[in-house]
Amino acid sequence: MNIGQKIPQISLPAVNGSQFDTTSLLGKKYLLTFFRFATCPFCNMRMAELVQLKKELGDNFEIVAIFQSEMEHLKKHSNKHFANFPILADPKKQYYEMFDVNNSLSGMFKGMIMRMPTVIKGMSRGYIPLEISKRLLIMPLSLLVDEQGIIQSVYQGKDEGDHLPLDRVITFSAQLA
Repeated sequence: MNIGQKIPQISLPAVNGSQFDTTSLLGKKYLLTFFRFATCPFCNMRMAELVQLKKELGDNFEIVAIFQSEMEHLKKHSNKHFANFPILADPKKQYYEMFDVNNSLSGMFKGMIMRMPTVIKGMSRGYIPLEISKRLLIMPLSLLVDEQGIIQSVYQGKDEGDHLPLDRVITFSAQLA
């Protein structure tokens, strides 16, 4: 996906039991972010930050989180966040492939070594990555999308804990249409 491109329609099941569709966001700015899996310490620490940020950004800005996890597993672990935004399951990587979400062995190791305090903090909160699978290699991807559904920013993480800086999300949400 590139800046200036219209975002393709995304339709996935949400942890609240609904079927989410990005067409419901027309007229709103939003952050679309692809995470690894439900027990990823990096992902869950970022989710905690996004829950707090959403409170500051209000109702005219949305956050959409996508995990490559089975729905039941995602429900079990995402309920700790009390998120007031859609958390979606894409276990078959349909949209990960469509959006060309990167995988990186070196990014996985770099994140584990360079961001060890985040791993420890996440694991102390119960996010223990017990699974060994290719999902460990997924690098975060974040897109900022305007009210017309046009991608305004694409941020591909260089390691498993490298996410779009929150100040960029705040600045984007405050910009006038």
